[in-house]
Amino acid sequence: MATRSPLQPYLLIAYYEWMLDNDWTPQILVDASHPQVDIPKQFANDGKIVLNIAPSAVGDFHMGHEAISFKARFSGSSLNIYVPMNSILAIYTRENDKGIMFSPDMYEGDIEGDDPNDEPPKPKKGKPSLKVVK
Repeated sequence: MATRSPLQPYLLIAYYEWMLDNDWTPQILVDASHPQVDIPKQFANDGKIVLNIAPSAVGDFHMGHEAISFKARFSGSSLNIYVPMNSILAIYTRENDKGIMFSPDMYEGDIEGDDPNDEPPKPKKGKPSLKVVK
């Protein structure tokens, strides 16, 4: 099986830029129970948290293909936030809820059937033949 880049980070980055270009406020819905998520757990609700990732709301923002990290204020305290890409359930705008929800397989990097080491099926032995089809 060939390893491919996951789709989700590309979509998330594209939606984020599109939202900023339209002067909307990007928010992400995060699975707060993910083991690598570093957020203030007391603000999570039903195992999820919505984070405003607009440039005016965060500092030291970095979005890569593996994670989003930034500084944000919660109850007056500045905290470092770390959100792995595979813990992000959706990105949408505060103003009109336009965005995208991610399915779990969008972060998968392996695509079945695309292994360059797989050999194509071998043709059948014998003489080739053609038929006239009307």
